[in-house]
Amino acid sequence: MTTQEIQQPELPNLDVNPQEWSWSYWFVVPLYPYSQRRTLRKEVVKDTVWTFEQIQGIFYVVVPIRMTVVRLESGGLLVYAPIAPTRECIRLLNELTAQHGDVKYIILPTVSGIEHKVFVGPFARFFPNAQVFVAPNQWSFPINLPLSWLGFPRGRTHTLPENSQDAPFSDEFDYAVLTVDLGRRWFGEVALLHRRSHTLLVTDSIVSIPDEPPEVVQLDPYPLLFHAKDSAADPVRDIPANRRKGWHRVTLFALYFQPQALATPTLLEAVRESFKAPDRSKKAYFGLFPFRWKPDWQAAFKLLSRNGQLLVAPILQALILNRAPKETIAWANQVASWDFQQIIPCHFDAPIAATPQQFRQAFAFLEKQPLQRGLLSDGSWTLPKDDIEFLNELSQTLTQVRVVPPAQDKV
Repeated sequence: MTTQEIQQPELPNLDVNPQEWSWSYWFVVPLYPYSQRRTLRKEVVKDTVWTFEQIQGIFYVVVPIRMTVVRLESGGLLVYAPIAPTRECIRLLNELTAQHGDVKYIILPTVSGIEHKVFVGPFARFFPNAQVFVAPNQWSFPINLPLSWLGFPRGRTHTLPENSQDAPFSDEFDYAVLTVDLGRRWFGEVALLHRRSHTLLVTDSIVSIPDEPPEVVQLDPYPLLFHAKDSAADPVRDIPANRRKGWHRVTLFALYFQPQALATPTLLEAVRESFKAPDRSKKAYFGLFPFRWKPDWQAAFKLLSRNGQLLVAPILQALILNRAPKETIAWANQVASWDFQQIIPCHFDAPIAATPQQFRQAFAFLEKQPLQRGLLSDGSWTLPKDDIEFLNELSQTLTQVRVVPPAQDKV
């Protein structure tokens, strides 16, 4: 595949009725933008692979959420990680089914990712002939319910076979399932390889952080502009520099929760400063802006983004994958044995031009002696200690209250 095959995004029609963006079940997982979700479709490999992107987040910390659609040689489509089936999303997908055939397979590639799981049942109802395949060890909280009780279609929902050669789409795809035992529950992810296009699909395990905000996030730039402010008294100004500044800060929030470059004022201080805000509307959180960024905050983004290099999200590094380093390395080795040239994750940037070796190197943080030096200035693979301190403390707390087992030694 060459870079010329990567197409430009198909921008949504701005004259479309906003009802096309409506997501009626937003209250089940109440994430921003709640009931209004716009969809951006991109053709990644001509007439073969497409991505559909929406946004989601909390307190204007918004990142892309992405589903991938692949045309099958035998006719029809495979959908990986469905997003909210708004009228716009289904209309854009039906434009593909009219050319290439109906949706034949729907894949839920995660176990604990409720932001992916919540869409599968409603999405599948639009395609009654599609077979739904889910990652093994599915669970729900607070009560573990059958998938049919969670809206998954009865009679056509199946667990992915342990051996990918036993799946009905094995003539075109390979997959590998990562399973992490967290005691009372599981973390799981299915990496799916489309052999013909040399494309690897993953959910949360790998990300690439672009310097510029993704197109889908810029359809409504207000969240970026909100976080670009330095104080409550600052106006919201829509200029490219502020969109980029807001994106960098949103990324630090999303992946670290509480980066070291962020200082939080007291509630009383935040309320006092809110009276200085030029906009005290509900949209602006009534003027509240409880964030103070240190002068060197941009350095933290540069260390995290690594110029777009492949990265295992800090949350997974500190809270999940270090509970099963051997299993994770074995899964990464299996995936790295495949022949792919690009990766499409469900979040942040995509597609990412990457080799199997680069994919494998991203998991070197789990090894005592990585085969190659890392990407940070000191030659290590370890994230900055100060930035990951909050996640490490959270990890210890979750272990103490027995939500997750303790972290294991590196392999």
